[in-house]
Amino acid sequence: SPQDKNALHLYSVNGKYLGSETLKEEVSDLCVTGEYIVMGSLQGFLSIRDLYSLSLSISPLAMRLPIHCISVTKEYSHILVGLEDGKLIIVGVGKPAEV
Repeated sequence: SPQDKNALHLYSVNGKYLGSETLKEEVSDLCVTGEYIVMGSLQGFLSIRDLYSLSLSISPLAMRLPIHCISVTKEYSHILVGLEDGKLIIVGVGKPAEV
């Protein structure tokens, strides 16, 4: 089934396998920000995961439309989410330690 195909795999810089996490959604964009992975999916969910454990840092936020792109501001204060209908959603996150 399509659900089995979506996973995050974590490797060290020298290629050592560190772990993986199966995903329910199809990832459309992601960016690594500090110690977090910020991901958007075609199913319309914005997820923030811990870079080392790959576990969810907060419950995924439902955007209700496919997410086409993700960007995080330099100060890590906001996540910019581009949706299929052309809307730009701005999500305030505070400092990464408070996410």
